[in-house]
Amino acid sequence: MSFFALAVLALGVASVVTDSDIISVPGLGPIPGVVGMLAAVSAFAAGLGGALRAPHPSFLAAPVIALATALIHLVLVWLSVLIATGDLVTATVVAGGLVQRGASLALFIAAAIAAWGGIALRRTRSARPRWPWEREEDE
Repeated sequence: MSFFALAVLALGVASVVTDSDIISVPGLGPIPGVVGMLAAVSAFAAGLGGALRAPHPSFLAAPVIALATALIHLVLVWLSVLIATGDLVTATVVAGGLVQRGASLALFIAAAIAAWGGIALRRTRSARPRWPWEREEDE
């Protein structure tokens, strides 16, 4: 959930900073963006899940997860625009716009932060907070 929240925030900031829509093709609709975000969330979850299976996960997995997430997003947006329009040039222009205007970088940074946080939680063996009466008596 933290990745999705950070990604939405990062894409919103990228849109405001560049003063443009993330995908601004007339008549295209929201489907390519939705497909790309679903793919990014799935790639992030799969990558982080794989990294957290190790007994002592490495923080070096965070940039790998972030890169894979950003690339999967880019490829799936490109593919969904290609399917929706049937035009290779339009799909390539949309993908290039994601890179050029910073949306792909924003997703990379959001994924890196969320992956680092997930790995940190696993490495510290954190647990849910407990009330004083829920703690075991060590006396």
